[in-house]
Amino acid sequence: MTRKNLIALAALGSAALLAGAFLFQALGYAPCKMCLWQRYPHAVAAALGAIAFFIPLPAMILSALILVGALAALTTAGIGGYHMGVEQGWWEGPSTCTAGAIDSIDPNALFDQIMGAPLVRCDDIAWQLAGLSMAGWNMVISLVLAAIWITALRRRA
Repeated sequence: MTRKNLIALAALGSAALLAGAFLFQALGYAPCKMCLWQRYPHAVAAALGAIAFFIPLPAMILSALILVGALAALTTAGIGGYHMGVEQGWWEGPSTCTAGAIDSIDPNALFDQIMGAPLVRCDDIAWQLAGLSMAGWNMVISLVLAAIWITALRRRA
């Protein structure tokens, strides 16, 4: 596979993951804050891939774009892995999108916490397939996309 084809594959992979996220949202799966964080690097990777695919660039600039595309894929994989850990209860997520312990809170404070909580919690698994949540699948697929970007970087034109 040529370098250009690898770039297109990686960029289209990020675009497909973004499209999938928007499809799930249209089907009623509202994204939490961390879900939204995972979208930004995919948008960057898709845009960089489009630039690298359609615009003739000097080799040094093309390599830099490919490297940033790989870093974007690794970034969203990292966010997805962190989010998956929050969903599994391995660690706490940001206080703005998870629920804290309620065992020592008086009823009025509990009511205030509930009323101030975000509508979509980051520690709830809204959908999963084969034991992996959307965040987990994002991590796995993004690692594959990062490998494709890195393969493109190592392949000369």
